[in-house]
Amino acid sequence: MKYFLLFIFSLLASTITFAQIDSTSTMTVMVDGKEYKTHPQRIRIGTYGYITGNAINPDKCLRIWLGTYDGSEVKESGTYLIVDAYNPDTDANIEKAYATGKYKGIAAIKYVEETKSPRMEYHVGMSENRGETIEVNMGADGVTEFTFNCSLAGTMWKEKTSTTAFGGLSRLTDKLENKAVTGATGFEQDIDPEGNGYKKQKELDTIVLSEGKVRMKFKK
Repeated sequence: MKYFLLFIFSLLASTITFAQIDSTSTMTVMVDGKEYKTHPQRIRIGTYGYITGNAINPDKCLRIWLGTYDGSEVKESGTYLIVDAYNPDTDANIEKAYATGKYKGIAAIKYVEETKSPRMEYHVGMSENRGETIEVNMGADGVTEFTFNCSLAGTMWKEKTSTTAFGGLSRLTDKLENKAVTGATGFEQDIDPEGNGYKKQKELDTIVLSEGKVRMKFKK
């Protein structure tokens, strides 16, 4: 499941660019004390899925993945343990989440924010094993609410000089087109810096997410 989770965290929206923004769903969260508000989308790949809330100028993306014991998508209300987004399904995480009987499953969170346009530099945050949780309430009317507070391990990313030089005008054009897709559909389009011609910087910090709340109707 670990490799699948990393895959969906880096999934491009190229296969779903014709979807429309769901204006009935809401996502609000304080990111380092500043409100981030958007309309989240639900992405499903078979029995797996995650929630993504996106914006442009500056580009932002908050992804929340929740899974049950078998790795499939969340099915019931309860508390989900937030774990290391890079290594979510380790034996230690699974034992901690399930041995106590306190949790319905595990969750992982990733936050990406453009800090220099057009997508030249990014600030990325990944959840860790801090004992934090997401509360899930699945209503009888099909509306599901997620509430959370957590801290993410932050890293800075800059586009490599060689990437900028060799990419030239075509790379710039691609960035602008990707921004347009994100803005029109609400799905992240090629927003991740990791493995995409960027270099992680030495600087580390913490991104604090507080008063997080997602409200959306899950359609079968």
